[in-house]
Order: sequence, then C-alpha cells, then structure tokens
Amino acid sequence: MRRAGVVMRHFAGISLLLVALCLGCFQPGAYAQQKPGEVPVFQDDPIAAALDSLAMVKYFDKGLIKPPSANLNKFHFTPDSIPRYDDGVYEARLQKLDAESPFDLQYNNAVKGYIELYAVRKRDLVSRALGLSQLYFPMIEQLLDKYNIPLEMKYLCIVESAMNPRVRSRAGAMGLWQFMYTTGILYDLKVTSYVDERCDPYKSTVAACEYLHFLYEMFGDWQLVLAAYNSGPGSVNKAIRRSGGKHTFWEIAPYLPRETQGYVPAFIAVNYVMRNTAEHNLYSSIPKRSFYEVDTVKIKQQVSFEQLSAILGIPVEEIEFLNPEYKKGVIPYSSDKPYTLTLPAGKVGSFVTNEQAIYNYLKKEKPSSQDVMAMQEVMEVYTVKKGEHLNTIANKYKCTIYDLKLWNNLKTNYVKPGQQLTVYINKIGNNSGGVQPLQQKSASSAAVTIPVSQPVTKPAVVQAPAAQQSGQGAVSGQPRYYTIGKGDTLWEIAKKTGSTIDVIKRLNNFGDKYMLLPGQKIKVG
Repeated sequence: MRRAGVVMRHFAGISLLLVALCLGCFQPGAYAQQKPGEVPVFQDDPIAAALDSLAMVKYFDKGLIKPPSANLNKFHFTPDSIPRYDDGVYEARLQKLDAESPFDLQYNNAVKGYIELYAVRKRDLVSRALGLSQLYFPMIEQLLDKYNIPLEMKYLCIVESAMNPRVRSRAGAMGLWQFMYTTGILYDLKVTSYVDERCDPYKSTVAACEYLHFLYEMFGDWQLVLAAYNSGPGSVNKAIRRSGGKHTFWEIAPYLPRETQGYVPAFIAVNYVMRNTAEHNLYSSIPKRSFYEVDTVKIKQQVSFEQLSAILGIPVEEIEFLNPEYKKGVIPYSSDKPYTLTLPAGKVGSFVTNEQAIYNYLKKEKPSSQDVMAMQEVMEVYTVKKGEHLNTIANKYKCTIYDLKLWNNLKTNYVKPGQQLTVYINKIGNNSGGVQPLQQKSASSAAVTIPVSQPVTKPAVVQAPAAQQSGQGAVSGQPRYYTIGKGDTLWEIAKKTGSTIDVIKRLNNFGDKYMLLPGQKIKVG
C-alpha cells in the first residue's frame, strides 16, 4: 500500500506537469492583459510553479502542515467545554514530560495557577499560539538544535511575547524574545529608523540562542538560565548568595524579583498546556501561513510594501505580518548588508519574474515638472467608517500608518467608527484656484478637503499675512503647519513661524514629554 501511494503521487506530479505543458498559451515572459497605463505583470513560469507546488507534498504527507481538520476532538468534548482536572492528573502528566526533559518540570501550586491561566482564562491566546507555532516553531527548533539547546525552550517565546514579533513591553523590550535595546545591540540586532531586528523572527532567535547558550555556560542549570533570561544574571547571582549558596531555582526563588518567581512556573505550565491541548479542548486557530509555505528573497533596491502589493497582488497586511522587522512599510537597501523579504512561497517566482517592475513601479507615478510646480499640499479631514482601520485608510490616501499616527498624535493603531482623522495629500492646482488630485483616488463623502500650503517649491512653513505670523491667528480659521527638519527645536520653530512655544504645545497637545521627529507636521498657529 505504501508503494502504491508513492506511485500515485508520482503520477499525480506527472499529471500536473503535463497539464502545465499542454496549456501552450502560457509561455515564459507572457503576461496578463492590463488596462492602458497599468504596469504589465508577467506570469511565473507554469512548470516552475507546478514544481514548487509538488515540493509541498512531502510536508503535508508528514503532517508538518496541519489543516484545521487535523484538530480532532478525540475526547468528544462539546465546543464550549473547558476541562479541569485534579492535582493528581496534572502531576502525573508533568512527570511523564519531565522524564524526557532536562528541565525540572515539577508540579506545585504556582505551576497549577499558570496552567489554569493558559488552559482556562487565556484559551484564545493558546489557540493563536498553536496557529503561529506552525510558522515559527520549525525555524526555532532548527536553531535550538544547532546551538545544542533543549527543544522545549521554544515555549519560552510564548511566555515572553505570546509569539507576537511586534509586541513591545512596558519596559521597551521588543520581539518574539523580548530583547531590550542594549541587549539586542550586544547580539548584533540592529535598530534604525526603518528596521528593528529585534522583531525579525530569525535574527532574534539566533540572538536568543546565543544568549541562552552564554547563560547555560555560566549557571549549568536550565531553570537558572530561565531566571537569568528574565531578570539578568546579576539578579540570579545575588539570589544565590542571599540563599546561602543554594543552586536550584526553587531554593533561590524567594530571593529573586517577584516577576521572576513566577517566570519558571509559567514556563512549566506552557510546556504542559501546549503538549496537552486535546485534553483541554484547545485547538489551533487557522494559521495565515506555515513555515513550509513561505520563502525569502534578497532585496536589490529599496522597496515599499505598497509596491510589492500592487505588483504581486498580496495584501499589505500579509506582507507586514511576514516581515515584522520593517517599521515603516519600507525595506531599505544597503550594499554592505542586504535585507531580505519574506513572501508566500507561491509568490516568490512572481517576484523574481517582475523584480525590476516592482522597483520601478512608483517611478511611473511621478508627476511631470509642470505638475510639481503647481503642486499643493491639501489637508483632508476623514471620518472613519465601520470596519476600517489605519491600514485601509493609509492605502486609500497612499501614505503610511506611521504618517497617520504622526498627523493625529495616535499612540496605538486602534481607530473607531466616527473618529475624525487628519490626512495630507499632494494635489495639483489649476488656474481657477481649485485643486485636482495628483493621483486617482476614490472619493469619499466623509472627507473634507482644505488647501493648507503653497507649492512644494516654497519653504516648509506655510506663508501667511503679517498679522497671522505675529500670532493673531490663521486666516479664515485655517491652521498653519510646519514640517519639522533635522535638529529643529520648539524655540527655533516658534522663531521661524512667528508663533510661541506655549501656543505650539497647546495646538499639538504636547505635554511635559514630547518628541519632534524629522518630517512630522505640527500646527504653529
């Protein structure tokens, strides 16, 4: 039977190739029909695409990619059932796991509390983690094995970040493994205006493995390594001294910071829950992608997520999900350090075929020199509709989420229906004094357009009559705006615009702590 299955898959593969070959209209370099003015998008070679799909068969056969139907309810729980067990059951199951683990997976009241946290109160989190594990765990396990670190350590990123590579802690730690800025720098995780490698799943996992390996060489005990990962090796050394020279986590726990005292019990509980999901009626959410369904390519020029989305037909949200290390939706280029792009495996061939078209995409939308001379910056007040979020609004106005947050002083990505947002767009003026959009954009009855600046060839400060510059208010109630340059301070801006520091702080809701970012637009009167 096994041989018959292999033969059937072999003939299935041949059939796919024959179908591709028989469809003679698909020639390498052929492209789909496009409307006038659109960028021609070349189709991937059908034979190469068929081979790519066949490469996935082995992973499905081995069960490495688990569709939702694989989550079988073998205990026949009702959908809303939340099973609970007595202490003897928990302890017996942990003893079974402990027999195969270098960690001391013992059961006690602290561990029980965290088991109930994950298996009862945080069930949705566990479901999402099970889905994300299909994307991240194969990569993490491969690196843990390379550094000779127990594979159970993969569950640490659930304790740290719930497997969200973009999450930031209150202390400023970032990524799957929650690296602080200074610790990340020590392990070559670069942070720039465009890139935060602490959020790069692969690079941050390499750094975590190196750090964990270093800590194990120091302490020689994996539970002390966990404690040191959370609070620092200095805290663990102090706890060892204060305990009278004890060398196990449970003996020094009373002398560790309060958060660290619960850190190891939480790790043990996550080990238990993730390996007993069926027993607790927990099942995976549908993963966006698995590890075996994505691939990477090196970037040869700077490129934005919008360019990639436009040519490859991938939603910007999916590109952001697969590339969490890029902060502004732009992948920079450096000849010294090439950056990589993660894509769905089925889109890699299309990227290679259309690579130059992707890089050149925005060049085709640049305005003529006459348009530039007549260009005006216009402010629109947009009312958020039900079901919209910052990404859809950014796509509509061809800006970035970062721009929207800066323009509206937003601290989170959350917006609600009815909320009004300020957006800025470039439009071309006409002789009648009106404005025409530079790029085609779907009109919205919820948007109110207000011209707010002179042509872009003028200075960044909106010119106004002398009365306005002296602080007597904007003409016709229209606010004045200033684009912050590198090194600008509020005192310099006030001096340039004829405003005052107090007025600028009041207009922009600046408190005692504020930050001026180059390119940010602020009100000055």
